[in-house]
Amino acid sequence: MDNQDPNKEFLHRNQRIFVRNEHQKYHYTVLKSILLIALMFIFVAGAYGFRIYSQASNALGNAYRPTDRTHISHAIAEKKPVTVLLLGVDTGDEGRTDRGNSDTMILATVNPQTQKTILMSIPRDTLAEIYGIKSSKKIIQKINSAYNLGKEAAAMKSVEKLLGIHIDHYVTMDFHSLPKIVDAVDGITVDSPFPFSYDGSSFTKGKQVITGKQSLSYARMRYEDPEGDYGRQKRQRQVIMAIVKKALSLSALPNMQKLLNSISGSMSTDLSFDDIMTLMQSYRGASKKMESDYLHGHSATINGLSYEIAPTAELRRVSAKMRQGVGQEPINLVNKETKLNKLNERYNSFDFDSKAEQDYQIYGNNINSEYVTNDDN
Repeated sequence: MDNQDPNKEFLHRNQRIFVRNEHQKYHYTVLKSILLIALMFIFVAGAYGFRIYSQASNALGNAYRPTDRTHISHAIAEKKPVTVLLLGVDTGDEGRTDRGNSDTMILATVNPQTQKTILMSIPRDTLAEIYGIKSSKKIIQKINSAYNLGKEAAAMKSVEKLLGIHIDHYVTMDFHSLPKIVDAVDGITVDSPFPFSYDGSSFTKGKQVITGKQSLSYARMRYEDPEGDYGRQKRQRQVIMAIVKKALSLSALPNMQKLLNSISGSMSTDLSFDDIMTLMQSYRGASKKMESDYLHGHSATINGLSYEIAPTAELRRVSAKMRQGVGQEPINLVNKETKLNKLNERYNSFDFDSKAEQDYQIYGNNINSEYVTNDDN
């Protein structure tokens, strides 16, 4: 579905979605979410912390890609709270040369006044209306397709409508650069809690230096870990902290240009060099308190493909939290998704509190306009 014509992909009335337990697919891309945050931090902190102005300026200049959005944010220049959409993309996956979908979506709020940063993960399979696309019909599909259909501008607009909050900037990262980044700092040191082998790499118990390729294997293994997902997440955090520590150490100075180039070659953003320098100078206090969260949903399938259906209460919770993160009052969020949820509860006996499999329908505009308005709460 992700790469077909959007008009064919539109979910017409009476298509049925079978809903399962909401927790089954949350960890589908936890590693990439963590990596996206860490790589952006290294890029910015490395550029500012080491004062390699000309090198960093060139690297950031190569990554600068403004969108065609008419509204230009001045939040950073005015040192106000800022929102940034972080996109991890799968371009180049399995030999592909097209743009691909966004494999990871994280909405970040950075508030210099409260000295707090909130990172909200949005599951890539979340059912949403896609905005910013020229089409004769409304497009309702996985939110990660917005990037493929309309690049960063469409992704930003779609998330804005889904959560009811303006997004100031974006950062896009291709994760295929991770091994290069680890190798650019001459490897990282990890402390394995037990010996194991995974994806062609073997690890002994205790501290050891690993390469870029090995770092992916070390962070991905789950089934051999007695703690399962929890143990894997601890190793993922260990890898990220090791990368950050090594990148910001004096030993990384000789390779800083190589490190910056390895990241900039796989990153694009509408943040200018001056924006990033201001972030590091005036917003660095917001890193003192970082909170992570994610948009919960009910796992679903349609024609054999996986979806996540976000309940209205959850959409409004996330909307309120992110708006408060930038000093804005909560709103009574009403959008296509909340309207569909209401129609399913009203006419399809859908129960979001139930963990049993249920049918979920996409109602057409005639029912939408007949029974639901912006004032219908």
